[in-house]
Amino acid sequence: MTERGFTLWMTGLSGSGKTTLAKMAEQEIRSRGLKVEVLDGEEFRTHLSQGLGFSKEDRDMNIRRIGFVCHLLARNGIVAVASAISPYRTLRDEIRKHIGAFIEVYVKCPLETCIQRDEKGLYRKARAGEIAHVTGISDPYEEPLNPEVIVETDQETPEESLAKILQKLEDLDYLPGQPREEAESIPEEEVYSIEEEDKIKKRLQDLGYI
Repeated sequence: MTERGFTLWMTGLSGSGKTTLAKMAEQEIRSRGLKVEVLDGEEFRTHLSQGLGFSKEDRDMNIRRIGFVCHLLARNGIVAVASAISPYRTLRDEIRKHIGAFIEVYVKCPLETCIQRDEKGLYRKARAGEIAHVTGISDPYEEPLNPEVIVETDQETPEESLAKILQKLEDLDYLPGQPREEAESIPEEEVYSIEEEDKIKKRLQDLGYI
């Protein structure tokens, strides 16, 4: 396991569960001894992308800025967890190519479920024609073709989805495994003595297993 910076990129519709999973992933990654920062699309707009609207050009600019910050963090050994709708496939692929150490997580959830979760009423307003450029209603969302991880948040608990993400990070050697229980935590009476081990080995030899 080589500790290095990388980008964990959460993409999906508004209300799919990206922010929840990003925060859960942040806690788990930090607990394993790595430095980590979460870049939330909405918060990013408030602090670093003020003045941008929701046209395709402005959205692309916002996502490129998030990608640039992710690149800087990863280059300095920090894990960047990005949570952004990032609806356009070409731009996500562009950021992947630029960063290199890029793990794409498709937070998949049916539009109707996202609408049910929509506390801000964005989808309702979009359907009523009150606001424009809402992904899934008046703007397209282009699903990833080959993401490293797909989580289905309408069918999985957040913990189940997180487990899939962490397992992939471990498989790709980005994340150390969970620390194992110390040997002293095993009750002493459950530890085999040398004599007992010899008897077990002899028995296995007699049966032809060793």
